[in-house]
Amino acid sequence: MTTVDSRILADLAPTGVLRAAINYGNPVLAQRNVNGSPAGVSAKLARALAEELNVAVEFVTFDAAGKVFAALTDSIWDLAFLAIEPVRSAEIEFSHPYVIIEGTYLVRDASAYQTVAELDHLGARLAVGTGAAYDLYLSRTLTAAELVRAPTSAAAVEWFVEQGLDAAAGVRQPLEGFAIKNEGFRVLPDSFTEIRQAMAVPKGRTAGAEYVRAFLDQKIRSGFVADALRASGQEDVRVGPALNAQG
Repeated sequence: MTTVDSRILADLAPTGVLRAAINYGNPVLAQRNVNGSPAGVSAKLARALAEELNVAVEFVTFDAAGKVFAALTDSIWDLAFLAIEPVRSAEIEFSHPYVIIEGTYLVRDASAYQTVAELDHLGARLAVGTGAAYDLYLSRTLTAAELVRAPTSAAAVEWFVEQGLDAAAGVRQPLEGFAIKNEGFRVLPDSFTEIRQAMAVPKGRTAGAEYVRAFLDQKIRSGFVADALRASGQEDVRVGPALNAQG
């Protein structure tokens, strides 16, 4: 059994266990097992990291990324899986991305919209999940459209449908899943951003952050991340590049 440096353990498991935040609001990264426990690529990475550290893993679950970030001040998690965003980087140490997904819009079939750029106009009302990566991105970049913030990404789709909004912003795969199951909706073919999903630890835990980066790099190179995505039905999702392949 390999001994892990005490500084790394102090950063990643200060209570003696690895407390990993899981966001069920992004079904590409997190799902539930039949027994209710976390499944998907994020949970598999957390379990593998805990095993490498020789500690138990304790999952802290959320239904929205914004809530994961907000809980940082409560010191209830040591590891999270969040999209890299400037506003978060002030308080979080990020790894390189392990998954890259697209942010796009769900619209009605009858809508005239064909590209994401067409939705940025005065009078357009776009549903988003509060604090999600695409909410943060659109808040910085939209020039005319209005964002209508729902508590979660799933609620954003519901609000779009129920309130007659122009579009719902979100991750491509779950939006496409909704459009397949519900007649009268489609997902735009282009995207407004690439969402870079990374492993994250609270700012200042430098030794832990460096360890996580090296751990993730090995998991990308070995095919672990790709295998975990495939096993959870997300084989069409792009795996992030290894460290020396960063552009």
